[in-house]
Amino acid sequence: MKYSLRIEVGLKPGHSDPEGETTADLLKELGFSVEKCTVSKIYSLIVEAKTQKEAQDQAEEMCKKLLANPTKDDYEISTEAKR
Repeated sequence: MKYSLRIEVGLKPGHSDPEGETTADLLKELGFSVEKCTVSKIYSLIVEAKTQKEAQDQAEEMCKKLLANPTKDDYEISTEAKR
């Protein structure tokens, strides 16, 4: 069965986010009332797995091996069966 994975990777609290800070400053200069901006990456994948748990486990392994740096990144995974 095919599963759709959505993995969002962002910085853990306490780590500087220069891209987010620069974006917030520029938006303020353009007249937007922005208090804070953070930048994350979103990975959208389709995988083959026998169960939703297996798809979730694959996503966890992807994060641990490549997509997220455990020292500085948090990640959130959502899994949905494809029809």
